[in-house]
Amino acid sequence: MIAAACLALGLVLIVEGLAYALAPSLIEQMLAALRALREDQRRMLGLVALGLGLVLVWVGKSLGA
Repeated sequence: MIAAACLALGLVLIVEGLAYALAPSLIEQMLAALRALREDQRRMLGLVALGLGLVLVWVGKSLGA
């Protein structure tokens, strides 16, 4: 269980690090766009991302990962 959590956290950090390393100005634009959204819209975006993540984890586990 701890190994899977470490793997998942490592993968998230790799993806986040790549985004900041390859397109830092795009990250600034994305943050500005997020600031322009209302709080309830940001919350909904977070819930959608959470749901998508859960579906992806479920699919991965169903495929035997």
